[in-house]
Amino acid sequence: MARILDIALTVYFWIVVISALLSWVNPDPHNPIVRFLRNATEPVYRKIRKYVPTYFGGIDIAPLIVLFVIMFLQYFLVPSLHELAVKIKYAG
Repeated sequence: MARILDIALTVYFWIVVISALLSWVNPDPHNPIVRFLRNATEPVYRKIRKYVPTYFGGIDIAPLIVLFVIMFLQYFLVPSLHELAVKIKYAG
């Protein structure tokens, strides 16, 4: 389970990075890849923007916050889940 979560977080990390990079070049909004990236990231950005002001000098830092949250989860939650799984495996 921890490995699956780690893979999912890594994939989403790259989705956020690519989406943020594309926002700098203003791609065609009708492109299916661009629509997928926006649909995958905007709901998370909206939740962050609801609680934290993310616009500073015309720059949206919501993607940066998402990346930090993903890194936090990968460095603290995933290893904890892995250790828990190992303990359960050897306790039983």
